[in-house]
Amino acid sequence: MADDALKLLEHRIDTLIDLCAQLNRENRQLKAENLGWRQERRELIEKNDRARERVEATLARLRDLE
Repeated sequence: MADDALKLLEHRIDTLIDLCAQLNRENRQLKAENLGWRQERRELIEKNDRARERVEATLARLRDLE
């Protein structure tokens, strides 16, 4: 009986270790994806700012023509 309980406990511990390893891998992957999304967001914000500046400059030139 004690052997069965010990084997069950050992199995549960092994399962938890496997789950922990899987979650660690998933966490690393998600952190890497998050970093990529943050970089893309920064690039898009910069592009948007440059486009806004060009539009504002064009509007200013058009106003000067009036």
